[in-house]
Amino acid sequence: MNKGKIHIFCGKGTGKTSAALGKGIREAGAGRSVIVIQFLKGKNNERAAEYFRRLEPELRLFRFEKSPENYESLTEREREDECRNIKNGLNFARKVLVTEECDILILDEILGLTDRGIVTLEELRGLMDAVPESMELYLTGMSRCEELWPAADEVTVMTSPCSVPVS
Repeated sequence: MNKGKIHIFCGKGTGKTSAALGKGIREAGAGRSVIVIQFLKGKNNERAAEYFRRLEPELRLFRFEKSPENYESLTEREREDECRNIKNGLNFARKVLVTEECDILILDEILGLTDRGIVTLEELRGLMDAVPESMELYLTGMSRCEELWPAADEVTVMTSPCSVPVS
């Protein structure tokens, strides 16, 4: 079975979300449908979320986390609740892939879920294996998840300017 295109934007540098969303906006402008599922964003980005809601129905944004606090600042009990919410987002992503509900699926900050033990590399591989030929999948996050690179069509590692040697 032929798979669709898979893109990974990872690394400690900035611009991963911007790059993936920029590609999504470009594709939406070309008439393709885009779904963005954001993970671990907290409520700091509500203005950005409001902006993306104005781009509906071509680009639809989903967040499944309920807490107004960032994941790292939650109590153990609150983290358990948020993990269930995050898993709901992961299940929604699977449904989108299986039903081919869009042309472009962006899973923003999903790679960071591996560092926190919320999602395994096997679960991410399962998502990548499920990409139908008609779709493109974008995965972003600070974690490099290099084990996933062989299954990707494009990997972009973002680094901060200070970490790049200058010759």
